[in-house]
Amino acid sequence: MNVQKKWFLSAALLGLLTQPLLADTESMRATIGGGSGENGRCSVQLTVDGSAEVEISGDMGSLRTTGGAPAAWRSFHCTSAIPVKPQNFGIGRLSGRGSIRLVQDPRRTGGRAVVRIDDPQRGAGAYSFELQWNERAVAWPTAPPVPPRPGWGGAPGGLYGARAIENCKDTVADRLHRDGYRHINFEHAAPSSGYATGDLVTGAVNGSWGYDLRRFSFSCSVEFGSGRVRTVDVRESWRRHD
Repeated sequence: MNVQKKWFLSAALLGLLTQPLLADTESMRATIGGGSGENGRCSVQLTVDGSAEVEISGDMGSLRTTGGAPAAWRSFHCTSAIPVKPQNFGIGRLSGRGSIRLVQDPRRTGGRAVVRIDDPQRGAGAYSFELQWNERAVAWPTAPPVPPRPGWGGAPGGLYGARAIENCKDTVADRLHRDGYRHINFEHAAPSSGYATGDLVTGAVNGSWGYDLRRFSFSCSVEFGSGRVRTVDVRESWRRHD
């Protein structure tokens, strides 16, 4: 077989292999309404049988099936388009039998949010989540009224070491995911510093597995100047069994 025939056969095989991936991507534009002020949110409902990723940029959503049967949109509503540089951003109001995780934060990707869903059971499952943001920088509501010092306001990450706070939350979420909690929702996280305790980020987070909901308190020993997390401590403070 000559080189030209081999090239055509390779190209044809590559086309066959990539065609199903393209066929399992479905786009949808959000319905817009109900928003006011600088706070925004997007509510997403869909069905997944395997694994899928939802990418949202502005008011456009793309649902890509990464495993199992094709995922499908059910609804997609936003109060406004996701801004290119939201100041505060999070995921909440999670519902579904599998795991839902924010894997790409629009604050780090120029306005592109990506959520991954892994469905562990056979047959399609219903999932929903809500993305929330604020378009103006605000101080953390639980931040203590302490004077700025080197490594805080002027450090990489902004006021009160925002980078350290986000890195702490990521570390806590990874710990809870490893312990089997699929749905993670942070109540608050804020800097807490003193001469005796050093630089800390403290807060509260909820983790759930099925109908088992638990609340945890956490603290991270951090470097506000660089955003590095030195150690993390997560302790259960409340649980609910239905």
